Amino acid sequence: MNLPNKLTVSRFGLTVVFLWVLFWPWAVPFRHTWALLFFCLAGITDFLDGRIARARNLITNFGKLMDPLADKVLTCSAFIAFVESTHLYPDAPVKLAAWMVVIIVARELAITGLRLLAASKNIVLAAERYGKHKTISQIVALIALLVVDACPEWPAAAQAWLMPWAPGFTAVMLWLTVGLTAMSGIIYLWRNREIYLNDM
Repeated sequence: MNLPNKLTVSRFGLTVVFLWVLFWPWAVPFRHTWALLFFCLAGITDFLDGRIARARNLITNFGKLMDPLADKVLTCSAFIAFVESTHLYPDAPVKLAAWMVVIIVARELAITGLRLLAASKNIVLAAERYGKHKTISQIVALIALLVVDACPEWPAAAQAWLMPWAPGFTAVMLWLTVGLTAMSGIIYLWRNREIYLNDM
């Protein structure tokens, strides 16, 4: 297994660690800060695996399939976790509505289903530019949510600087993310419509 694929696989493991830290049932000092660090590390692997694969000409069918799947597992798990977190911490400054997560997860399932259908026809669908923009917006929105949750664990100076604007920025990013996610899914399904229309 080459280095980009190892980074892709490591993202699955980092997702498990991220969720474990976030929902560990006993009190853990700086829990949300640790969750933020593990999530950022997973996001860095997403940035590096594609860059390294292209730079070293290590692009494989495994990477084309598993890289976007690892992204989906990471981001969907985090968004679902934040819906649960919204119920656990009703006084949180930023609320994540369940309908937003439904749109995000539905898009990811639809694209995954399309990729599986394409694979059954020996066609490999790689991620497109709109999908990458969508992924970046999702990761930024999730990092913003984690920063807002972790901020009370940080020094007073950091809280004084972040809290006046971070919740508002996070809310804007969530709306932008939902819009980009829906739009990228529609574009992807339309551009590859021959794959599923021929089976109808």
